[in-house]
Amino acid sequence: MSNTERRPDEVVCEAAGAAAIEVMTSREVPLGGPRAMRVRRTLPQRQRSLIGAWCFVDHYGPDDVAETGGMSVAPHPHTGLQTVSWLFTGEIEHRDSAGNHAWVRPGELNLMTGGRGISHSEVSPPSTTTLHGVQLWVALPDADRAVDPGFEHHVPDEVAGEGWRARVFLGSLLGEVSPVVTHTPLLGAEVVLDPGATLDVPLEESHEHGVLVDTGGVAITGAATTDDQHGVEPVEVPRHDLAYVPTGTGKVRLTAGHEGARLLVLGGPPFGEAIVMWWNFVGRSHEEVAAFRQQWQDQITRDGEVVADSQDVADGPFGTVLGDHLPPIPAPALPNARLKERR
Repeated sequence: MSNTERRPDEVVCEAAGAAAIEVMTSREVPLGGPRAMRVRRTLPQRQRSLIGAWCFVDHYGPDDVAETGGMSVAPHPHTGLQTVSWLFTGEIEHRDSAGNHAWVRPGELNLMTGGRGISHSEVSPPSTTTLHGVQLWVALPDADRAVDPGFEHHVPDEVAGEGWRARVFLGSLLGEVSPVVTHTPLLGAEVVLDPGATLDVPLEESHEHGVLVDTGGVAITGAATTDDQHGVEPVEVPRHDLAYVPTGTGKVRLTAGHEGARLLVLGGPPFGEAIVMWWNFVGRSHEEVAAFRQQWQDQITRDGEVVADSQDVADGPFGTVLGDHLPPIPAPALPNARLKERR
């Protein structure tokens, strides 16, 4: 998925610690056009830019495609990151310049590695009447951010217990381990709770975590150890919000409300590197991001105009999305101020 804001904020991303669970509220962002599908963005925010290597969390739907027009994100570039697509309802067709053509379906992981440069498109087919899911970005560490672009698909098995069920698509949780290889330790899992159900989830204490509530609401109680929750007040996390769980937390107790709840659990060790994230690029400096932008513009313009068909995109670091004939998305203008990197 692209960040299609015409005036995207510069986001200076740094890992940061916290002493208690904090709840972050999303902001709405249109994906472009007068009838644009809108997404709820909970990460990055001014007070927190990363959770582990997770640097971008968009949550959308359930949306009536007849009203929103569905998803029609034309070819656009990425560098220095991986995209993670996870659907609850609907279907999305993925094409990229590494030659991958795949479908995003509920309960199935699609992970695309941008690395040194890739372009891709995402379009919902006419058969999809409702879209509901998340689009996540993972920042690649400096040692791996120039890897070759790639793509991986994985269908995790469902695990279940009394009042709950889960699918672990990255990392390990609740006794399940995903075989998908990542460049930093990551956790990604969908958890569904029955009405009023409680689930104790052991966590890696050296990692920080995020809990994104998709449906219903959940109360979260955190503790330093698995048997140290006495007297700890639960934190209520409403639908669509993201709870940040700091390092040093060895277990969370999730308690669903009367509607039940569906949520995503994300995590990883604090990233430890400052990154500059602007539009669809993750870099390390103003000059690097500006160069990425110029390379993309050079590929998609002829005589100062953006090509009308993505098959006319020139050779370059971002390649051509084969089989997609939408006009590529031009990069917005850089802000007047210099993009900053902070450590």
